[in-house]
Amino acid sequence: MKKVLLLLANGYEVLEASVFIDVIGWNYIDGDKTTKLYTCGVTKEVNTTFDQKTTVDYTIDEVDFEDYDALAIPGGFAEYDFYSDGYSEKFLNVIREFDKRRKIIASICVAALTIGRSGVLRGRNATTYNRKERIRQRELAEYGVKVMDQPIVIDDNIITSYNPSTAFDVAFTLLELLTSKENTDDVKRLMGFIE
Repeated sequence: MKKVLLLLANGYEVLEASVFIDVIGWNYIDGDKTTKLYTCGVTKEVNTTFDQKTTVDYTIDEVDFEDYDALAIPGGFAEYDFYSDGYSEKFLNVIREFDKRRKIIASICVAALTIGRSGVLRGRNATTYNRKERIRQRELAEYGVKVMDQPIVIDDNIITSYNPSTAFDVAFTLLELLTSKENTDDVKRLMGFIE
């Protein structure tokens, strides 16, 4: 069983988290049945963007990184305090540990900023939120990242994307890396994304 750890910061965007839950879940039920997702946060209860509450499966302190094959990180809103958790040493250390083990790290939108801040993207290609005068892309570049203005960027084991519209594509890319293109296409068909 391939295990995905969904790392949630306070103020995470529900849409961006839900695509990982759905795609990995559909594969578990109707795909090749080889993937399962678990949620994790700095604290046991995590607020979403727009202030809904989520109880995660584990806190960071309870997780053994060796048990997981991939890390998924949704972005979030500064207005809902995303960067307090996202830039905390506990959160950044999870990213460092997954990268050190060369495990897949899949992120959507501004979650790339947490990866950039962790230091693992220095000198590598990535992207992040590309609207509002590209402020977030300039921030990502400050971490020594080669910012690409394209929807999804894959650099070795790290997937980044530039806004919520890319969310399903990132989740399907993660599934393909964990399983196969054929299996991912089967899941896409079942979910109605392709005929």
